[in-house]
Amino acid sequence: MKRRTFLTTATLGGAAATLAAPALAQAQPQVNWRLTSSYPKSLETLYGISAHLSKRIAEMTDGGFQIQAFAPGEIVPGLQAIDAVGEGTVECAHSLGSFKIGADPTWAFDTSLPFGMNSRQHVSWLYYGGGRELVNDFIRSANVLSIPSGNTGAQMGGWYRKEINSMADLQGLKLRIAGLGGTILSRLGVVPQQIGGGDLYAALERGTIDAAEFSGPYDDEKLGLNKVAPHYYYPGWWEGTANVGLFVNLDKWAALPRHYQAALEAACAETMAHCLAKYDAYNPDALIRLIGAGAKLHAFPDDVLQAAFAESRKVYEEFAAANPAFRTIYDQWLPYWQKQQQWFRVAELPFDYFTSGKAQM
Repeated sequence: MKRRTFLTTATLGGAAATLAAPALAQAQPQVNWRLTSSYPKSLETLYGISAHLSKRIAEMTDGGFQIQAFAPGEIVPGLQAIDAVGEGTVECAHSLGSFKIGADPTWAFDTSLPFGMNSRQHVSWLYYGGGRELVNDFIRSANVLSIPSGNTGAQMGGWYRKEINSMADLQGLKLRIAGLGGTILSRLGVVPQQIGGGDLYAALERGTIDAAEFSGPYDDEKLGLNKVAPHYYYPGWWEGTANVGLFVNLDKWAALPRHYQAALEAACAETMAHCLAKYDAYNPDALIRLIGAGAKLHAFPDDVLQAAFAESRKVYEEFAAANPAFRTIYDQWLPYWQKQQQWFRVAELPFDYFTSGKAQM
């Protein structure tokens, strides 16, 4: 190649590169969203998924897509987060679909159903069992879509001032519990109470309530409930998993460039993995500390579990008979649940049962 030709080509190539960079930068729009969380900052794992998501989406888009997180009350109360998204007050929110079962119990499918799937099974249903499509078809009327973005794993059954030895001990029991678990227990004699997490200690101490469920050891420890209600029960059958969704305004989602949509999906998947891993890492140590501080660990009596399970299926059939949206999802969810139980009985549960028997707390 002649020197003059080389220089000309190099110069043109350099000019093209110089021109290309600003062109690419112009194609990278600046998008700024606000995210309202349903979780206070004191629960740094559940609130922390919002901070993690904000950080990762900015890194993935070279700062082009910014999401600013807000705690409950800074924009709207925590239980109004999903409504705020649908109305366009904010672009997105971290929340539980089950917070909206008062409007329609079908919302619970996004989070979990009592005596439903564990975390792995539920994520499997959402991604590979048609669950996400069914849920998002249903919640489309609220002008939102849900992207799995966090998970607590299996939760505990709560703190009780007195022991639960049989079904008789449930009669008249004032238990702080939300969601479909409260619906089921109310049919077994429990009196469900709706009280915010920050007020549970005082309510238990005064005897306003007899028991309270919140989450798992790592979160429960922060509330100090073991000091006023020493009996700690498991399993939290009403939440064998709790999927936290990133609820996104449909119009804002449609306006995002496709590569921003892909980045948000990827960031949410990573955030969910980190959330579940953190709970799995920190719950065991928290449980050991609670027991060391005097908490008395109990399993729910078998007759309580059997009665609650039977009642849960009656409730679901009643909902399905009266609610076509619930029926549509339940008829697909139930055989998937059955298939997963059969598989886990063969592989996962025998392995877990054997190895857990070899470990000492």
